[in-house]
Amino acid sequence: MVILQQGDYVWLDHRTGREFDVPVGAVVKLCDSGHIQLVNYKCSSTHQKETGILRNLLIRYNDRVIYTYTGSILIAVNPYQLLPIYTADQIRHYTNKKLGEMPPHLFGIADNCYFSMQRNNKDQCCIISGESGAGKTESTKLILQFLAAISGQHSWIEQQVLEANPILEAFGNAKTIRNDNSSRFGKYVDIHFNKRGAIEGAKIEQYLLEKSRVCRQVREDQQNKFLYHAIDYGDGNCTVCEGRNDMKEYSSILSAMKVLMFTDTENWEISKLLAAILHMGNLRFEARTLKNLDTCVVVGSPALAKAATLLEVDPQDVMTCLTTRTLITRGESVSTPLSVEQGLDVRDAFVKGIYGRLFVWIVDKINAAIYRAPSTENKTVRRSIGLLDIFGFENFTINSFEQLCINFANENLQQFFVRHVFKLEQEEYNLEDINWQHIEFTDNQDALDMIAIKPMNIISLIDEESKFPKGTDATMLNKLNSQHKLNTNYIPPKHSHETQFGIQHFAGVVHYETRGFLEKNRDSLHSDIIQLVHSSKNKFIKQIFQADVAMGMETRKRSPTLSNQFKRSLELLMRTLSVCQPFFVRCIKPNELKKPMMFDRGLCVRQLRYSGMMETIRIRRAGYPIRYTFAEFVDRYRVLMPGVKPAYKQEDLRGTCQHIVASVLQRDDDWQIGKTKIFLKDHHDMQLEIERDKAITDKVILIQKTVRGQKERTNFLRVRKAVTLIQRIWRGYISRKHYTVMRAGFLRLQALYRSRKLYLAYQASRTRITLLQAWCRGFLVRQTSSKCFHAVLTVQAYARGMIARRLFKHLRLERERRLEAKRQRLAEEEQLRNQMTARRARAEAERKHQELLAQLDQEQKEREQAERDETRRKKELLEQMEREKQEPVNDSDMVDKMFGFLGSANSLPNLEGEAPEGFEDLEKVPKQFEEVIDEPLPLPDDEEEDLSEYMFAKFAATYFQGNATHTYIRRPLKQPLLFHEDEGDQLAALAVWITVLRFMGDLPEPKYHISISKGSEKIPVMTKIYETLGKRTYKRELQALQVDDEVRHSTTDVQKRNSVRHKLVSLTLKKKSKITEEMTRRLTDSDYSLQGNSMLEDRPTSNLEKLHFIIGNGILRPALRSVQGKCIIVGILELLNVHFI
Repeated sequence: MVILQQGDYVWLDHRTGREFDVPVGAVVKLCDSGHIQLVNYKCSSTHQKETGILRNLLIRYNDRVIYTYTGSILIAVNPYQLLPIYTADQIRHYTNKKLGEMPPHLFGIADNCYFSMQRNNKDQCCIISGESGAGKTESTKLILQFLAAISGQHSWIEQQVLEANPILEAFGNAKTIRNDNSSRFGKYVDIHFNKRGAIEGAKIEQYLLEKSRVCRQVREDQQNKFLYHAIDYGDGNCTVCEGRNDMKEYSSILSAMKVLMFTDTENWEISKLLAAILHMGNLRFEARTLKNLDTCVVVGSPALAKAATLLEVDPQDVMTCLTTRTLITRGESVSTPLSVEQGLDVRDAFVKGIYGRLFVWIVDKINAAIYRAPSTENKTVRRSIGLLDIFGFENFTINSFEQLCINFANENLQQFFVRHVFKLEQEEYNLEDINWQHIEFTDNQDALDMIAIKPMNIISLIDEESKFPKGTDATMLNKLNSQHKLNTNYIPPKHSHETQFGIQHFAGVVHYETRGFLEKNRDSLHSDIIQLVHSSKNKFIKQIFQADVAMGMETRKRSPTLSNQFKRSLELLMRTLSVCQPFFVRCIKPNELKKPMMFDRGLCVRQLRYSGMMETIRIRRAGYPIRYTFAEFVDRYRVLMPGVKPAYKQEDLRGTCQHIVASVLQRDDDWQIGKTKIFLKDHHDMQLEIERDKAITDKVILIQKTVRGQKERTNFLRVRKAVTLIQRIWRGYISRKHYTVMRAGFLRLQALYRSRKLYLAYQASRTRITLLQAWCRGFLVRQTSSKCFHAVLTVQAYARGMIARRLFKHLRLERERRLEAKRQRLAEEEQLRNQMTARRARAEAERKHQELLAQLDQEQKEREQAERDETRRKKELLEQMEREKQEPVNDSDMVDKMFGFLGSANSLPNLEGEAPEGFEDLEKVPKQFEEVIDEPLPLPDDEEEDLSEYMFAKFAATYFQGNATHTYIRRPLKQPLLFHEDEGDQLAALAVWITVLRFMGDLPEPKYHISISKGSEKIPVMTKIYETLGKRTYKRELQALQVDDEVRHSTTDVQKRNSVRHKLVSLTLKKKSKITEEMTRRLTDSDYSLQGNSMLEDRPTSNLEKLHFIIGNGILRPALRSVQGKCIIVGILELLNVHFI
């Protein structure tokens, strides 16, 4: 009977009889309900029983401490949640720290791995193992991030190495029942470092991609992640993985592919192949019977057509390839139909072949971006750290060929762990003849021999049966049973109809379903698929199938099987790992439900048992993980004892090692010396390293003190010498400066004396000169004054004479008028005397005489008033002209004033306004010319100018297109008269024709009006032209036109009026239009709208805008610069120039 007290710690055994049940730790507490509380154990190396280890892991897991050290081996329990323990601060805390200085962490293993590579100059490897879903992939990514951070370069190659992992996960990982991000392939990332410890490249090896998941999955599983990312990015209608954003991850993958130099074309081709795979999965086969043979056809042609389009092959060829098979016998090809099951197998093989070769191409593409070949010139050997992230041990309800290969790889890794941790270590203890008690451990070498090492192993039997044409899964199973039924690690089927066999692995028994074993192992494509790929127009699919297309039919039959390839890859991997110093990370899966803070004790203890952690803890506790040869130990720790010579100068290295260890670790401590090596514990190595760091620090301080003293003395002597030199130079400089000042002072004194002397002489001379100038200027002024006085007198004499003569003339005229009036009075008096008495006649004559005098006075006053008015009018006219010079010119008003006689926008045809100023004579048509005004003007004489080359009929017959002639056309113009290649030039020509008609008043403006911006009216016409067409485009043509204008203006007016151009301008500007009323009506009613010329059809335009448009398109547009158009426009310009002048 056991008596317990309050506070006692006990183990409670459930005794359920299950294999993986372990006792539970509890504490006894005094309470009414008999409550039992769990024991809160801390981490201790004394927990040798698995119950204590499990209890320790549980307490740490509940405290969210997921990492635990077992010697140099790290145990990581998957938390299934994000923990804030991977920040940049954590990276800094774990950098350059010895194992054990900081709490257990994945960064501690990575840091120890990195600095061991630098210290020992040896390649390192980190083997991350565990079941599927234990967190191996995430641990690999964290180690990569840590190595990239502590290398300290932050270079482009580091970013590329980090971005390679998301791409590989996207194409090689998938969601399974046990893991949301399960690696369906194995990879070994070999990171290369230069001598400074910076990453300079990497290389990735991939192992056994599980391609069958592309074709089929179990319930709640997914295909490879990238397919779901792409579908969710496209339409979002696919299976959703909780906690993941497919669209966001798809964008991240695309950006990572850009970092790794994937071009847009390659990304597009990859997407096309993946889409083709998805469409191939939608194909439906229907069974048919033809000539007593089972055949099949593909129904649902849209998916077939889409897949064929993406693969760039003929859909009929795809149909033939999936439903028939071509066999070559005795040089003849025979086509045999396939059943539905065979057709599905062919489709699945084709899809798996595409995806598998695409994945290999992606890995090669990544390696091409991140791998840097070692330089032949640099003799230094670069070191590397390898990270192994391989598929974990798997045991599903139905296990196939892929699970056999995956578990075979895990058997190899377990054997590597056992050999490194147990076998080699204990063998070395025995060879060195140290005091050691052998520790028993579980060795899986027998299972490994049965699977792949001994003759007639399982892999070789599967390969042998795969090479037989008539080999089947059943015959293979019979051979396995007959060969290995007596092996304890082999579990044969219970009866002959069962198609499963079992293997006792290190992690437990796994039963494998043999259906499809041989087909998956062959992993070959028949000739029809290769021929279909060869016929594709898609260069990318030909590239990834290049090796298969180049390989002949006979060679393809001798190609190695998938298991043989995988076996060779694992052998190379094991050979690589064997030359590296390994670090182990054991990942533990706490529960099968992927829930955080849930600890399944049975599951965890099962993983601890088959991973050998109990034996590992025992051998780590009892063993000596730190081993140095005598020479290495002396060379590294001789600094702890003064006077110890280097190893190559000593004879008794063993005795020297004993003295060093005894002085530092004491004699009774647990350390041993063998024949060639010294064996230490982990805490011994830490203590030695601490003492070594202290000793080296003291020596370094002494060296620094001496070097700094010597440096300061040298610096002092150099400074004193420099100060002496500066003093000498300064004193010389000061003396020279003082001398220069004294010399300048004496020179200044001399200058002052000489200037004073010259000043006095100058003042005397100046006084004399001033007196002489005064006399001369007085003489000249008096002489000029005399001349001006005489000139003024002369002007006054002439002015007074002119005034006197004008007054005299006026008085004389007045006298003559009065004498004339007196004579008239006398004549009238004489005449009136015959009619009346003399007195009355005199009085009447006097009266009329006075009236005449009054009339003369009135006329005189009117003349004077008229002269004053004329003077005032001239003065006002001059002032108005001055004001007009100051005001800006309004081009629009000027054009309207000049061409106002053409009529307004609303005027009727042939009803123009008044003629402009200067052309009023054109309105006054003599009666004798009214009837013949519409007749053509007479041609000039032959003596004046030969107009034969300017005949309009000749020009029209030569250049007009269509049926147009020089005669009047009743129908409206639908195309330009002259040929233009450019459609814009054709529209511009028709627009100029419409604008000319509206400008001449022959075509009315639109009925509605849109206001025109006031600011545009103030812009000069040539400015609008240049803004529309561009100064640079037509600068050369405008200069040529200006030169022509200058030449024309240089001719005389007579030549100008007699030229043909002047006559054409006269015809253009005459009042009467030669276009009839009917033509005007047709122009008005016809559809003359022009595309691209909305100004002409949407709103009325002013004459200035019409002139702007005619000049801009008729002259400055090179294609419209014809002879007639140039003559008409130049005539308008000349008219403007004449008006302006």
